[in-house]
Amino acid sequence: MQSKNLIKVRIDLPSHWATGGESMWALPLGADLYELRNTPFHAYDLNLLDVVQARSSDPDLTPAILRVVRRSGHRTLRVRFSESTTVSDRIVRLESLASLKASFEGKNDAFFAIDVAPGGDYQGVCDQLAAWESEGALDYETCEARIAGSFDDRPQHPVDDDAG
Repeated sequence: MQSKNLIKVRIDLPSHWATGGESMWALPLGADLYELRNTPFHAYDLNLLDVVQARSSDPDLTPAILRVVRRSGHRTLRVRFSESTTVSDRIVRLESLASLKASFEGKNDAFFAIDVAPGGDYQGVCDQLAAWESEGALDYETCEARIAGSFDDRPQHPVDDDAG
């Protein structure tokens, strides 16, 4: 989602399994406050339309998200479809979630962020995703905080080859 009034804000994710960070479109509200205008693909505990505080030490740098100031009531889930699920079947499945007040954005043709609007059936969406997961069509995750006070994933611990 892009508009001439939107800017990018970013979040560093040094412990995330897939990326070191993410940027999102946001509407500047003034006083270092921004309303997120897209569903996060990697960050945890951030959702569409949340109002966040973000700052930059340099006007030429993208502001970094510091904290959530106001929750929007939206909730985020993410799915990665298996190669055996056709692209058209992926879209049909995701579009069927609209009756539960869920919409989606695609990062590519296999990885999608799902937004459940306030008043939507979050548990119903989770139940449907779990059913599709048991069929082998996809893997999904919820996007609540993994670490208190952080938007990052839990740090991955390397396997100790000398452990015995």
